[in-house]
Amino acid sequence: MVLRIALVSIKPGVGKTTSGLFICQSLHELGLSPLLVDADKGQSALEWMEDAEGLDYPVIGQHITTLHRSLPDLEGDRGAVVIDVPQLEDHESIARGALLYADVWVYPIAPAGIEVRRTMRKLKTKVKGIKDERERFGLSRDPMVEVVLLNRTNRPYATKTGPDADVREALTDAELDMTVLNSQVMFHDDLYRQCYGLPIETEDTTYPDVTKEIISMWEAAQ
Repeated sequence: MVLRIALVSIKPGVGKTTSGLFICQSLHELGLSPLLVDADKGQSALEWMEDAEGLDYPVIGQHITTLHRSLPDLEGDRGAVVIDVPQLEDHESIARGALLYADVWVYPIAPAGIEVRRTMRKLKTKVKGIKDERERFGLSRDPMVEVVLLNRTNRPYATKTGPDADVREALTDAELDMTVLNSQVMFHDDLYRQCYGLPIETEDTTYPDVTKEIISMWEAAQ
């Protein structure tokens, strides 16, 4: 079974492309032979691959609305396909195809107090319609895994106090009722923003732990 991951957000600038690249590198290091699909018109992941003169896995551009039809034919012998999905608020038709295809939905989000509630309310409203459409396609309404990845945080793992803990509590309370990965990505410009266009190095990052946690949840859901 191919691990199919969609990285989804309601708006840009949450570290979605960076997460896709680092998760793919972690999957490669685990021997899963990933494919990264850049479905964003900006093609940041493709440009990163070109500037780095190649990565350890292929990156392809698929800025189309029919990802649910095209991607199964591109899987080949890949163990995983990761989609960098364009933001839902501007490209819902493309995101729709990605979420019809993917079994694992990952929502990268940067903790920002009350903005988290507003953002996740909008996102949940958008994906509710896509879940309804999954049923019409004969798919399970919910994906196998639907999880939030906290990005640009103060600590690399879940804490009991502080702003990261406050955001985690807001996401998991009765109103939003989201599942949040225990591993999270700490703010670190040198490791992420300033490494644009360079080969991906997962050492000193928590992306290997993020990736293993996603795989564990996916395997448990099968």
